[in-house]
Amino acid sequence: MVVETIADMKRLRLKLTEPVGFVPTMGYLHEGHLALVRQARAENPSVVVSIFVNPTQFGQEEDFTKYPRDPQRDLALLQKERVDIVFMPSVDKMYPPKFKNWVEVGKVAERLEGASRPGHFRGVATVVARLFDIIQPDRAYFGQKDAQQLLVIKKMVVDLNLSVEIVAVPTVREPDGLAMSSRNTYLNPEERKAALVLYQALSLAQKLWSQGEKDAERLRQEMTDLIQKQPLAEIDYISIADAETLDELDTVRPPALVSLAVKIGKTRLIDNVVVG
Repeated sequence: MVVETIADMKRLRLKLTEPVGFVPTMGYLHEGHLALVRQARAENPSVVVSIFVNPTQFGQEEDFTKYPRDPQRDLALLQKERVDIVFMPSVDKMYPPKFKNWVEVGKVAERLEGASRPGHFRGVATVVARLFDIIQPDRAYFGQKDAQQLLVIKKMVVDLNLSVEIVAVPTVREPDGLAMSSRNTYLNPEERKAALVLYQALSLAQKLWSQGEKDAERLRQEMTDLIQKQPLAEIDYISIADAETLDELDTVRPPALVSLAVKIGKTRLIDNVVVG
């Protein structure tokens, strides 16, 4: 069932069998999204998926209007997964004209993606808080690929004392290792091949760490050297940080989040692994 208004979503929510699993998405679904849906389906008698391209998490240089969309395909995929409700609100429903309240998450949102995309996590946290309020899920499912987003949402849930369990689902990858992302569709064949350098760099860090290398700066440098050999790649950041605080590490102690953002041509991609 497709629901477009907040009032209808709240009314139908009362009829769902508990517990309710929820998967928030911006649509243009791929196997990574469907892995979240399948886990939600396996663990809950009722599943709600939202499709909402959130304008407030896009930066000034990011084109909200060009974000890929294919709602009919998305709905067909979700029907196959036996989703109970697909919530597809309009922008004016989620952000009415006098909307003024925002969720500021603090330090964990200020670095990495937060530093590269100012205001991004304010938009993410605000829209997720809105969706949680509307849908009242018992569990919500997020992918590990967006590791910092996952931390931001977990912190928001704790700080606001929200009654929802956040479930992290492992990153889903293509057979050659590229993390699945809606933005992969922007890549031409040459760029798609070049994009493998992200996973290659992360795999190198894992390999060196498992062989005994604990110097974080050495690992960052080895990753940098590898990526710079790819002419289509431009590094935004490479981070080796505490997996809970995102404080950068001098000595790698587990669990550590190794993450990076790299532009391949005009497309900015992110990926990460947790070592230890």
